[in-house]
Amino acid sequence: MNDKVVASPLARKLAQEKNIPLSQVPGSGDGGRIVKRDIENFIPGGVVNARESFTEVGLNSMRKVIGQRLSESKFSAPHFYLTLDIDMDNAIAARKSILEGKGTKVSFNDMVVKATAKALKKHPGVNCSFLGDRVRYNDHVNIGVAMAVENGLLVPVVRFADQLTLQEISSQVKDYSIKAKENKLTPDDWAGSTFTVSNLGMFGIEQFTSIINAPDGAIMAVGGIKQVPVVKNNEIVPGNVMKVTLSCDHRAIDGAIGAAFLQTFKLILENPVLMYEL
Repeated sequence: MNDKVVASPLARKLAQEKNIPLSQVPGSGDGGRIVKRDIENFIPGGVVNARESFTEVGLNSMRKVIGQRLSESKFSAPHFYLTLDIDMDNAIAARKSILEGKGTKVSFNDMVVKATAKALKKHPGVNCSFLGDRVRYNDHVNIGVAMAVENGLLVPVVRFADQLTLQEISSQVKDYSIKAKENKLTPDDWAGSTFTVSNLGMFGIEQFTSIINAPDGAIMAVGGIKQVPVVKNNEIVPGNVMKVTLSCDHRAIDGAIGAAFLQTFKLILENPVLMYEL
């Protein structure tokens, strides 16, 4: 059988010395030819000389709380999801203009929070909290901004976000980010949200869905900005598009209400001047 296998003379010699059937040796040479290294690396029976290994880490208190709260939300709140594409060309231009100035260096996420606050003020049906036997419609707009921290996730709250300028929102989010990295966020920082924004766009994620941060009635998942072909003035041109997905608790929010909120949010981001006018 060995004579029917394509192998180098040296490989044949080594195989004979080691009593290795050439028919069982995969060749790595040209055309599957068996060469010296194939014989030297051959493991009889295809058994890999390795052992499975793992490390088990017990859940810390933060992970336990996250698991408990999100499990309760996912399995008790009937989630539904609404996804929308947003043309970010004007937002990109507006941010560039701001960065060229001498003010606070705002991020796209800051613009998302600002637009969200404006849209929530116009759609109080989304700015709500589900409280078991009743729904609370909040006049104030407190937006939780999800932030990854070591071993977990925290959601510090930008309070009265609808009354803050874009620069004030940016400054507050930056302060929270620094405190999160230094493990200095306190329970007061993450209490009292009426809506939550979760942004994974900076990691290259295009679209995802989030679990509602109870008792909030909704949470918005924000993807990254991606350049794609779009139609403008009956022509196909490069465009910058961002996908957002709104997760709603159907006990408190109906589809049409969530959709109307997203339409306003889209309008504001596509026309950034509205951040200051609405």
